[in-house]
Amino acid sequence: MEKFNSFDHIYQEEKGTAVKPWLYTLLFLSLALIFLPWTQNIRSRGNITSLFQEQKPQKIYSPIAGKISRWWVKEGDNVRAGDTLAKITEIKSEYLDPNLIARTQDQLNAKVGSLSYYEQKILATDAQIKNLKRSLTLKQEQVGNKIKQLQQKITGERAELEAAKNDYALAKDQFDRNQKMYREGLISQTQFQQRNVAMQNALAKNTTAENKVNQTLQDIANAQIELGGIDQEYREKINKAESERFQSLGQVETNKGDVAKLKNLVTNYTIRNGMYFIIAPQAGQIIQATKFGLGEIIKEGEDLLTIVPNVNNVAVEIFVRPVDLPLIVRGEEVRLIFDGYPVILFAGGWPNQSFGTFPGRIRAVENTINEQGLFRVIVEEDPQGKRWPKQLRIGAGAQGIALLNDVPVWYELWRNINGFPADYYRGKTAKKEKNEK
Repeated sequence: MEKFNSFDHIYQEEKGTAVKPWLYTLLFLSLALIFLPWTQNIRSRGNITSLFQEQKPQKIYSPIAGKISRWWVKEGDNVRAGDTLAKITEIKSEYLDPNLIARTQDQLNAKVGSLSYYEQKILATDAQIKNLKRSLTLKQEQVGNKIKQLQQKITGERAELEAAKNDYALAKDQFDRNQKMYREGLISQTQFQQRNVAMQNALAKNTTAENKVNQTLQDIANAQIELGGIDQEYREKINKAESERFQSLGQVETNKGDVAKLKNLVTNYTIRNGMYFIIAPQAGQIIQATKFGLGEIIKEGEDLLTIVPNVNNVAVEIFVRPVDLPLIVRGEEVRLIFDGYPVILFAGGWPNQSFGTFPGRIRAVENTINEQGLFRVIVEEDPQGKRWPKQLRIGAGAQGIALLNDVPVWYELWRNINGFPADYYRGKTAKKEKNEK
């Protein structure tokens, strides 16, 4: 009997199984579970950034080529805007002169003086041209008056010549008649000789009058030639003076260009002197110094170190796939998980059941895709939600969960098994704007 009792205790063949109730309970719980609500979401990794360009990490570059002669900061130091970071000395030969600005200023002053002298020369040349034109006018008037006098003189001389011709014609006529009478013996030889002398005198007067007229005509011609010569002479002098004036004008313009160039050099040298000291553009922390020691040669535009500004307006940049881009709506809520902060996350889909996440709002979605084939989304802090930690630093990691539609669990399982994207929907912000309209 004891043998059979042991057999019954070990095998218990006649007793019923307890698995079915557990299976029914599990089946019931599974059916209940798949009908629970599930919030569709889009997850993406990202980084902490800033909303403002001036609050992002900034590299400090050397504006000129030179060598480092002194450092005032080291990595990890906090600086204020305007603090001196380093000093650079010259290495280029054209800037080594310590009196470069003073000597360039002396050249500038000399050019300004030369410019003033040429301007005065132009004024003197203008006065000379005016005097030459006045002298030309006077000379022309003088010779013109002389020509008028000669013309008046020739009028009288022509009258005298006409009278002399008449006297000569009368004397010759009398001489011819007396000569005939003398041949006929009507007059004496003395009377004939007297008529001959009278005719010769009349001829002499006529010749003299003709010579005077011809001489006066020659004087008029010479005066006209003199008038043309005076005009030519003074025109040459005026043209020469004008040529000198234009040459001086050219020198003035050249000197103006040289003065402007020297002023530019003086200004550039003065500004360059201010570039020897590297100044902090804003308050922040010094990190990532790329140059070390003293006397190290640096090139123009080469970076020296980086300043991380004291950020007051942080944001999160996350990256989404193109297939999820239509579901991202500006102004919609995003739950954020920051690296280093504890979080209890229930798969990210149970509505209002995740703890340690922080709310954010989508501020902007970039319209261009990056090299990784993702779209960049900027998320800012939600002023009406839980405040973000003050200890956040630019570059730290973050994870964004964009909350979409509330759907049953079975639908979400079916969607993922088939590889379908999340449902396209009008977000809460879009719906609110539509209702307001």
